[in-house]
Amino acid sequence: MLKGFKDFLMRGNVIDLAVALIIGLAFTAIVTAFTDGLIKPLINAIGGSDAAQGLGFKILSDNPATFMDFGSVINAIINFVIIAAVVYFVIVLPVQRIQERRKRGMEPGPAEPTDVELLTEIRDLLRQQQNR
Repeated sequence: MLKGFKDFLMRGNVIDLAVALIIGLAFTAIVTAFTDGLIKPLINAIGGSDAAQGLGFKILSDNPATFMDFGSVINAIINFVIIAAVVYFVIVLPVQRIQERRKRGMEPGPAEPTDVELLTEIRDLLRQQQNR
């Protein structure tokens, strides 16, 4: 039971997925810092009723909790687009090219024996051992 679990963990795609997740989280932090530190102040400079609050408006002027912050939404969209573009151009596109190269260079290997052929061979070997 533990051997099966160890084999599952040691498969290449599980380890690759873990590494990709960790790198993705770290990259997301970088992009979020970039958009929060550089892009959002530019959006907030466009301003609404109060430039310190950012791009948006208050639904009820006497209640600050009703501020509709469009700057944060625009910031999140920019954040998503940057991350999606990097994932596509750094991961998806190169992997697709590698897969295409492998498909072009692949030749069909020898045919694998069918289950019936293997069982027939086992039966014949067992008969030979019994006749000895």
